[in-house]
Amino acid sequence: MLHHTPLIATIVVGLVLAFVFGAIAHRLKLSPLVGYLLAGVAVGPYTPGFVADQPLAAELAEIGVILLMFGVGMHFSLKDLLSVRAIAIPGAIAQIVLATLLGLLLSWALGWSLGAGMVFGLALSVASTVVLLRALQERHLIDTERGRIAIGWLIVEDLAMVLALVLLPALAGLLDGSAGAAAESFSAADIALALLITLGKVAAFLLLMLVVGRRVIPWILHYVAHTGSRELFRLAVLAIGLGIAYGAAQIFEVSFALGAFFAGMVLSESELSHRAAEESLPLRDAFAVLFFVSVGILFDPLILVQEPWPVMAVLAIILIGKSVAAFAIVIAFRHPVGTALMIAAFATRLSPWRAM
Repeated sequence: MLHHTPLIATIVVGLVLAFVFGAIAHRLKLSPLVGYLLAGVAVGPYTPGFVADQPLAAELAEIGVILLMFGVGMHFSLKDLLSVRAIAIPGAIAQIVLATLLGLLLSWALGWSLGAGMVFGLALSVASTVVLLRALQERHLIDTERGRIAIGWLIVEDLAMVLALVLLPALAGLLDGSAGAAAESFSAADIALALLITLGKVAAFLLLMLVVGRRVIPWILHYVAHTGSRELFRLAVLAIGLGIAYGAAQIFEVSFALGAFFAGMVLSESELSHRAAEESLPLRDAFAVLFFVSVGILFDPLILVQEPWPVMAVLAIILIGKSVAAFAIVIAFRHPVGTALMIAAFATRLSPWRAM
């Protein structure tokens, strides 16, 4: 090659192979997502041939998450979110706690440290944003009560992970078993302060979006729409979604996904929200595909041969432990069995990917 172009190579090779393997998977009556994952494995470091740039692939995947959450937010209002808070908040928290405990138990059996086990358990406790939302969209469930519960559950998980990521560094010494070092590096007051600062930043972001964003974002879209330029309107939609998600992460330390979701939810109050969703759809789908490719890049097929039992144990926690917990929680809140079964199924959607 005349030039070193890792970004172009990662995008082009990733999309081409995703198309090829996705078409083959569809031909075999499988979900195209399986093909996208295999495309990632093919360009990963654990298989021969071309190796994609893993950090670049991860950043491209993050754009896919932002655009997808932004699109979902445009079909989801604050009223919808508040309507499921009674089950989404306690349900998501209870499932996170149970899955984390199961992960800790498995890590203890594998001889890992407490800190490693805690991170591992947290990774197992949350579901994949992209996989869950793609599944809801394919089944046209986003606008149903079941879909609203699933999305509300997902938002609570995102907020919980923001808090967890803040607390883990403060508790690192204690989790590694070095109590003396931990006592010197942090105190209960330090942890409480870190928690309050994080909650304050999240609250400030939400307040800014609900007070200022609800006025400014629809106004911007209406102004651009009156220019008559479809290209400028499409650019405005992407700038709003990506800009707010990036600003939320940089200024308020909120996840990209959460920032994008609330940006979309505020935009949903505009009469132009449906047009905005249509304009962003092609780019959203393309980057969502790159998300699955980036996940496939991380997968080492030899792990299935080298560590089959731990892999099966992790699979059991996700498919059985989390499903049973979610089902029991939803039933406890007196929702129909059908709703409980759907939430249980979606709660198992490829959990560890969220931590990658």
